[in-house]
Amino acid sequence: MAALLVLALVGCSGGGEADSGRPTPRASLTGVTFPEPANAPLEPAKAKALQDVLAKIVAMPDDPAGSRGATAAVVTDRWTWSGAAGTDVRGTALTPATSMAVASITKTFVAAEVMLLAKASKVELDVPISTYVKHRLTANKATVRQHLSMTSGVQDFMNDDYAQLDKAIAAAPSKHWTLEQAAAFATAPVGPPNSSFSYSSPSYVLLGLLIEKVTGQPLATALRRDLATPAGLKHAAFQDGEKPQPPAVVDDDDDCGKVNDGYLPCRAFASLSAAYAGLAADAPTVARWGYQLYGGRVLTGDLVSEMTKSEGEYGLGTMLFPDEFSLGTAIGHTGQMPDHSSALVVIPEKKVAVALILADGFRHLDAMTELVAALQPLLS
Repeated sequence: MAALLVLALVGCSGGGEADSGRPTPRASLTGVTFPEPANAPLEPAKAKALQDVLAKIVAMPDDPAGSRGATAAVVTDRWTWSGAAGTDVRGTALTPATSMAVASITKTFVAAEVMLLAKASKVELDVPISTYVKHRLTANKATVRQHLSMTSGVQDFMNDDYAQLDKAIAAAPSKHWTLEQAAAFATAPVGPPNSSFSYSSPSYVLLGLLIEKVTGQPLATALRRDLATPAGLKHAAFQDGEKPQPPAVVDDDDDCGKVNDGYLPCRAFASLSAAYAGLAADAPTVARWGYQLYGGRVLTGDLVSEMTKSEGEYGLGTMLFPDEFSLGTAIGHTGQMPDHSSALVVIPEKKVAVALILADGFRHLDAMTELVAALQPLLS
């Protein structure tokens, strides 16, 4: 579980660099198209082992790996399962359909949209992103692919940047911010292109801008039309272009204060993070997305192969977990927000997608390992 935890923390803490040595590129982790996702629910007697993992999480709410509330879902080609335990910060009981912020899982959508635009010959992955987006952060001529793989030389937001973001949100919690305005908060010096991997949310702000400029549509509109609708995701919200659908948690974010404007945690926060962490969804929706995306049912197999190739443990908008899970090599993404922690894990060999969302921020995601282990006898 070490790589999953390290990448989850890197994704929310301002980054970090991989070793400067370049391992041999790993082949794509996908090779087949998954069948249609099942609709039949898992038998209740068999589902108990999965629900027990959620019960364990909420039994230790103050533990770094625990939480006051948890939801989870599994999608396979034979059955589905979803469960919930505990409450949100206001004491409202969670259900499997409760929407929460799933943070950097948003990056899988942004990357998938760019891949679709590349397939349609509207974007070239190996030309400078400055071909499409003129900005201080694109002046080093890093390519679109390098931004997708976080090797562009654009660093993550620094601690001072986050402090300025916090101040802006607190000053006007219900304000709408554009992607251009969000990019302006990134002040770290830009390094050379083709740098070592360094987690970078600002790269995904730039990719969001690319999508808007190439499609002529707001980011949320493009992601809904090209990805969410074809994948059958009815309970996903690309904030702040869309509001989370009820039932949804009510957060208690320090920056947002007592504002309850229908966004998670509030509109200013959601719009500033729209391109890298703006998605709100329930666990069944996240699991279905993972199944549809990495199962080659939304993108063609060649595009999924591109997303899951890597010289390390990050592909194109995709985290690679080669050794963490007993069922086989896995792919997906984690997400960390002040109020929620999340993980999406897909194991292509078993044609299974698993989602876990915790109603507390910056928590370890050890329970994902336990969920996957509990799945083993159910998939045999």
